[in-house]
Amino acid sequence: MGGLVTVLYRGLARSTTGGARNRSEVNINTMLTERFTNHTRKALKRGEKVVGTMSSHLAFPEAMQMCAMAGLDFVIIDSEHSPYDIFTVRQLISAARLSGITPFVRVPDAQYHLIARSLDAGAMGVMVPRVETKETVEEVVASVKYPPMGRRGCGSIDIQNDFFPVTVAEHVGRANDESLVIIQIESTRAVAHVDELLSVPGVDVALIGPADLSISMGIPGEWRSEPFIKEVTKILDACKKAGVASGIHLPDFETVEFWAQRGMPFLMCSSDVAQLAAGISQLGKRMVGLKGPAGK
Repeated sequence: MGGLVTVLYRGLARSTTGGARNRSEVNINTMLTERFTNHTRKALKRGEKVVGTMSSHLAFPEAMQMCAMAGLDFVIIDSEHSPYDIFTVRQLISAARLSGITPFVRVPDAQYHLIARSLDAGAMGVMVPRVETKETVEEVVASVKYPPMGRRGCGSIDIQNDFFPVTVAEHVGRANDESLVIIQIESTRAVAHVDELLSVPGVDVALIGPADLSISMGIPGEWRSEPFIKEVTKILDACKKAGVASGIHLPDFETVEFWAQRGMPFLMCSSDVAQLAAGISQLGKRMVGLKGPAGK
C-alpha cells in the first residue's frame, strides 16, 4: 500500500504521501492512533470540558452523524431505559465511530455480561447507573479493564477494532488505556459515600443523575432548588479532590450551563427523542397558525 493515504475525521482530510512500504506502515499506524484514541477521555485528562447528549430511541445510524456534525464530543447510547437491543447498540456504535464522535453505552446494571457485551460491540466506555457502594465500583472497573488492571475477558477483537489488523496485545493495551469508566451518582446514599466511591482507581467520571437523585431527596425534578444544588456541590467538590471528572445530564441547556460555569467538565444535555419532539412541536405550532379558510 503506497501513495496517498487520506484520513477522514470529522470532515477534515489529513493526507500524507509516501511510496515506501515503511512510510505506508507509518501512515496506517497514524490512522489507527487517530481512529482509536478516546478523544473525550483525552480532553478530560487535559482539564477541558466535553459536551454530549443521549441516544435513547432513534435507532438509525444517521443520528450519530448528526451529533458529530453538530460538534458534540460524545454520545451515550442508552440501554437502561431505551428499547434498544444489543444489535441496535452495535449499529449505533459503529456509526458513531465512523463519524468521529465518541460512543459510550449506559448499561442497565453493574453486571459483567452487560458491561462486556457493550465493550465488545465497540463502545469506548460505559456508564453504570445507581452506583452506591465501593464494591460495586470495584466490580465495574474490573469488568471494563483487561488483566492486570481488571478481569475482562477477550472476545472477538475484529468488531471492536473495525476490522483493522491489530494484535491481541495491541488491542488489550489500547482498550485499557482508552476505555472510560463513568459511574452514576443517583441517590442520597451515594452522595453520603461519594469519597469512598471515588477512591477506586480507574474511575474517570462521576455523573449525577438529577431525576433519581432529586427523587431520592424527596424533591422530584427540583434541580434548581437550593437543597439540590447543595447536594450536587458536594459531589463536585469531592470529584475535584479525588481528581475525577464530575458530570451531569439535564434536559435544559440553562441548567447545564449553570454547572459548567461552576467547573463541571462532563456535560450532557437532552436526548435524541427530546430534541425531535421539541422540533416537531415548534414546527407544528407555526404550521397550525397557517390554518384557516382556503383562499385567504
